[in-house]
Amino acid sequence: MTESHHKPDPQTVAEAVRRKLFENDYASKGLGMQIEAIAPGYARVTMAVRRDMLNGFGLCHGGIITTLADTAFAFACNSHNELTLASGIFIEILNPGHEGDRLLAEAREVTVNGRLGLYDILVTNQHGKHVAVMRGRSHTMKGKHVVDFTAS
Repeated sequence: MTESHHKPDPQTVAEAVRRKLFENDYASKGLGMQIEAIAPGYARVTMAVRRDMLNGFGLCHGGIITTLADTAFAFACNSHNELTLASGIFIEILNPGHEGDRLLAEAREVTVNGRLGLYDILVTNQHGKHVAVMRGRSHTMKGKHVVDFTAS
């Protein structure tokens, strides 16, 4: 590479990944999620609980809470610009979400060892109350990237 085509810094890479991933993430967009922050190995995603997200008990459906946590997980583990997929998740729903709540999911990288990664995701409501905790395992597809920095 020439000096004019140097590798971007890790934060610039993470921001580019956020833009590229969210561009075609119709599920997250459809649920009204916003990617509020991203950094290498980290993502913060928010979502307002709507009426169409409620289960038969009038509470936020557990699958919707899981989807929010999984979205934060996806953005955190892809933030290094290596195509990475979930290989497993384990979630504990601790407290219900209610219509009108603003849920926040924060995903943090615990460790990456070769192609395998481990991430912890905490979902809280607007009062800071813990709604769910999730642990995600990831598998990186070496040599495949989310954003092609050589094309520009």
